[in-house]
Amino acid sequence: MSKTKPPTKHSLGNYVTNLVLRGAIRLALALPYETRVRFMGELVSRVIAPLAGYRRRVRDNLAYVCPDLPKSEVDRLCRAVPRNVGRTLIEIYSGPEFVARAIQAPIEGPGLARLEAARAEGRPVILVTGHMGNYDAVRANLIHRGYNMGALYRRMSNPYFNEHYVRSISRIGTPLFEQGRKGMIEMVRHIRSGGILGILTDLYAKQGKPLDFFGKKARTSLVTAELALKFNAALIPVYGLRDPDGIGFRIIALDEIPHSDPLTMTQAVNDGLEALVRENMDQWFWVHRRWKLAEVDARAPAPERDSTS
Repeated sequence: MSKTKPPTKHSLGNYVTNLVLRGAIRLALALPYETRVRFMGELVSRVIAPLAGYRRRVRDNLAYVCPDLPKSEVDRLCRAVPRNVGRTLIEIYSGPEFVARAIQAPIEGPGLARLEAARAEGRPVILVTGHMGNYDAVRANLIHRGYNMGALYRRMSNPYFNEHYVRSISRIGTPLFEQGRKGMIEMVRHIRSGGILGILTDLYAKQGKPLDFFGKKARTSLVTAELALKFNAALIPVYGLRDPDGIGFRIIALDEIPHSDPLTMTQAVNDGLEALVRENMDQWFWVHRRWKLAEVDARAPAPERDSTS
C-alpha cells in the first residue's frame, strides 16, 4: 500500500494567488512612482483586504488587545493598515525608485549615535526591527550611508511568490541571509566581520517565548538578543516610519538595549515597539496573527531568565 504524499506547496492555490498578485504588481509598476504607491495601497485596502480576510484579522487583533478603542478608530484602522501593507509591497518591487526616497529619510533617536560608535569600534550590530511603515527603508538608507548592512529573511510559504520577492529585496541591497543552515553560516560570518544585521522579530514564533506585547502574551523569538550576547554585538531597535504624505519616510533609532539576558533584552524590544505602535497605530501590520496561543501561554509559568548571561 503506497503512502499518501503530503500536499506540496507548489499547489494550484499558490499558483493562482501568485498570478493575481504578480498581475497587480505589474499593473502598478506601469504607473508613475507616487501614483503606483497610492494605487497599490487603495487596491489592497479596498479589494484585497476584504477578500483575504485582512480587515477581520485587524479587527480581531484590536478587539483582543485594545478592546476600548472607539469603533470609528477600529474602522479607520481596518482600512489604513492594509493600505500601508499595499504601499510597502509595491515599494519593495520599485527598486531604485524606492531607494531614492528611502535614502532621503532622516534618522532620529539616540540609537544613531550608538550605531556610529559601533562602526568606529568595528563592533558588530544587531538591528532589530518590525513591520512598521516600511522596514526596508531602514536597510536602503543605511546601505547608502556606507554601513555594511545585511538582513535575515524568512522564505515565503508560497514558492512562486518567493522567487520574485527575493529578487526584488535583493535589488534594494545585499547581502541577504535566508533562514536555514546555509544562511545562518553566512550570517555568522557577516556578524563576526563586524557587520550589521537587520532582523524582523515581531512575528509569531512557534519556538519563541511568551513575552508581553500590548498586555497579552505573544510568542517572541529570542534570536536577536542571543546573537547580540554571543558576538558582543550592540542590539539597537530601529524602525522606518511613513511620513504623513504616505510617500516619504523617517527612521527612528531607539536607544541600545543593554546586555543582560535574552528574555529581559527581548522584552525591552517588545516594550519599545509597543510604545511606537501606540503612537502610529495605522503603520504596524495588524494583519499578522501575532497572538496565536496567547491564552494557552498566559496560563503557563513565566519563562525563567538565564542568570548566567
